[in-house]
Amino acid sequence: MNDKPVVEAFTDGACSGNPGPGGWGVLLRMVGGHEKELCGGEAHTTNQQMEIKAAIEALKALKKTCRITIYSDSKYVIKGITEWIHGWKKNGWKNAAKKPVSNQELWQQLDALNASHHVTWQWVKGHAGHEGNERADELARRGIPTKNETEITASE
Repeated sequence: MNDKPVVEAFTDGACSGNPGPGGWGVLLRMVGGHEKELCGGEAHTTNQQMEIKAAIEALKALKKTCRITIYSDSKYVIKGITEWIHGWKKNGWKNAAKKPVSNQELWQQLDALNASHHVTWQWVKGHAGHEGNERADELARRGIPTKNETEITASE
């Protein structure tokens, strides 16, 4: 396992209204200091969806199997992928209330990507001056479609 590249990813999601236009942001930091910034968004989404999407995009950006630590300020993402997902899968993607799991398709994508890397999930307090998290937050806000982009997307 020591021959696998080591990467840090700082992820965040943002929403202008919830639901509303939303964005996700990722700062990838490779050993040696090389960094890559990613962001994107959707015209109609939720903050939780963008938080999951940021983690998905961080893992999708990796070209080969890596040892990666993903830092997120979303306890929903951290607990979802490290704790709750086991019960959801065991219960046929139903939550504790026997209702369908919210954002199931995103969780399934994240679960598959998570299995293809050696991932450590780390919660960080948001908006607390953590440099990587602050940059991911800026990228997520940059990813939110503008009003004109939202109108174009909605009319396509």
